[in-house]
Amino acid sequence: MHIHLPNSAFLGNIDPFLREFDNSDSDRLEITANKKWISVHPVVLSMIAALGQTVKPANITCEKLEAASKHYLERMGLFRALGIRSGINIMEHESAGRFIPITQIKDSGALTTFITEMTPLLHLDPKHAEPIRYIVSELVRNVLEHASSRQGAFLSAQYFQKSNTIRIGIADTGVGIKQTISNAYPVKSDLDAIQLALTPGVTGTTRREGGTEYNAGAGLFFIKSIADVNRDFFMIYSGKAMYKLLKRKLGSRVRLSIDPFSDRHSKEDQFPFWQGTVVGIDISLDATREFSALLDLIKDTYTKAVKERKKAKYKKPRFI
Repeated sequence: MHIHLPNSAFLGNIDPFLREFDNSDSDRLEITANKKWISVHPVVLSMIAALGQTVKPANITCEKLEAASKHYLERMGLFRALGIRSGINIMEHESAGRFIPITQIKDSGALTTFITEMTPLLHLDPKHAEPIRYIVSELVRNVLEHASSRQGAFLSAQYFQKSNTIRIGIADTGVGIKQTISNAYPVKSDLDAIQLALTPGVTGTTRREGGTEYNAGAGLFFIKSIADVNRDFFMIYSGKAMYKLLKRKLGSRVRLSIDPFSDRHSKEDQFPFWQGTVVGIDISLDATREFSALLDLIKDTYTKAVKERKKAKYKKPRFI
């Protein structure tokens, strides 16, 4: 496999980066990079870290980095996640409130730690931070429960003060969305599966309308809705397909669509095959009436879901 770190790869222009991904020779991973500058979204780092876990460290090669921004890759823990030495020496500064290096999550304990560390990056009141914590937690929990990935999920995040935005990347090399959704729904393609996965009430756990008390099938819908309300980017990549939510036109009416293909978006099903699922999200943290209302809705949904889970957990079995 070969992956190239370009001078710029954020959600708005991530398509060329994905197209250049070479998934052949899966026993090896070669990493190259732009000579002058490297500026990438955390989702790119999470993807590379996830790929690295499928290859022996001895079979991972990274060309000598010349770009001045190479220190960012070291501080975000890319080489540590790959199990290789970078030869880059840096003085590490406190990361709290600024970024979270690449983190591997294989169990609920590690997830709790990540969510705790993510909270300062949100720079929000607890009332509004909780819904975002819940959504990210749900996305990772889905990986742990349904992706069948021995390596778990890889996450990283960064806060950008100038735009007051947090950028989050999640990647795994599990079975992918199509196989998961196929457990309950007939799907013909990776793009069909992504469309269903973004539809509220749809989950690969059951065909029951609205999901189950353990899986409401709304995590991806809510995270997409936050991006839509705030005019931010959101992308999901699995198999050969990638769906990207585009920014609403400035001044346009906020209207949350149940069908993700009704939103302003781009999609394609001819990307190099990704074994697993990748999710990238930008969340603008500027308070608006629509943003606050949506977070309140998510909080209510979250509270109801927790109550239902507790009720189901302690409900005594009935024998007839």
